[in-house]
Amino acid sequence: MNNFNLQNIIRENVKAMKAYSSARDEYVSDGSKMIFLDANENPFENGVNRYPDPLQRSLKTVLAEQKSISENQILLGNGSDEVLDLLFRAFCDPKKDNIITLPPTYGMYTVLANLNEVEERKVELHNDFQPNVDAILEAIDDNSKMLFICSPNNPTGNLITSEKIKILLEKFNGLVVIDEAYIDFSNQQSWISELINYPNLIVTQTLSKAYGLAGIRLGLCYASAEITSILNKIKPPYNVNELTQKRAFERISDLEVVKNEVNSVLKERNILIEALNNINFVETIFPTEANFVLARVDDATKRYNQLLEKGIVIRNRTTQPLCENTLRFTVGTDTENEVLIKALKELD
Repeated sequence: MNNFNLQNIIRENVKAMKAYSSARDEYVSDGSKMIFLDANENPFENGVNRYPDPLQRSLKTVLAEQKSISENQILLGNGSDEVLDLLFRAFCDPKKDNIITLPPTYGMYTVLANLNEVEERKVELHNDFQPNVDAILEAIDDNSKMLFICSPNNPTGNLITSEKIKILLEKFNGLVVIDEAYIDFSNQQSWISELINYPNLIVTQTLSKAYGLAGIRLGLCYASAEITSILNKIKPPYNVNELTQKRAFERISDLEVVKNEVNSVLKERNILIEALNNINFVETIFPTEANFVLARVDDATKRYNQLLEKGIVIRNRTTQPLCENTLRFTVGTDTENEVLIKALKELD
């Protein structure tokens, strides 16, 4: 195990600051009927005239039970992007610290590094889209605060092997952030189960993919209670609105529906892969454990434009490292899948 000490990587100004105390922090309702005259709210009831729970307690209670962790190990954000931004703000000193990313990967890591004036050190994946562990360890120095690993990876769709992640967790004295936005489409167990073994591990997830709630913007962060307490200290007091909390609570309380939709996506993913294997301009179909398929074709820009003309929007990933002439196909409904496959067969 490494010599990780969270206190060594928290920004000094964050250590010293006190969180804003909102009205809903100072008085937490126990369900009793009260007259609320503490937060300068509009008193006329319309369902959203009151401020939301700043700590999203009802949501965390359900999530903690489902994930078999404590509620104080959960932080919720306005999408995963806010969660990631909070990590930069808490642990990376601008113009001094650096992070490690493994392209091709999720582009917001770069955006947030630039926004927060933090150096990004890119260590490209191998051709099989697995990390170059030796190169990563060589890139790390005393100012390396975070390593971002997207698994299943976007845009490639593959899982990063557990063995390599464990080596990095054990040898890196900073935070290892595993982005599991697509984990619900994979057979692999979430890294949440390893939080107890690695104090430097952070796992992020989202309700935007398998749960079908991209429009409400809710990101999930699982980590040690020590880490989440730091993030709670710096987050905006009401960062997850009341409508989002209510809609998310309904969805996570009905996992059977979510599982049925995930199973449908997996079924259609197999159908799409089988069809792509029979398209003459498709050269390679990469292994996927996500709700999309990455394929290398003869001319990605040409094929992208041809599908646009047929009313189908996919993603051209040809500008990403190791992804020359690749297209990313999100798995749709059975009807959408049929339309896509028919269109692909018609292209020349």
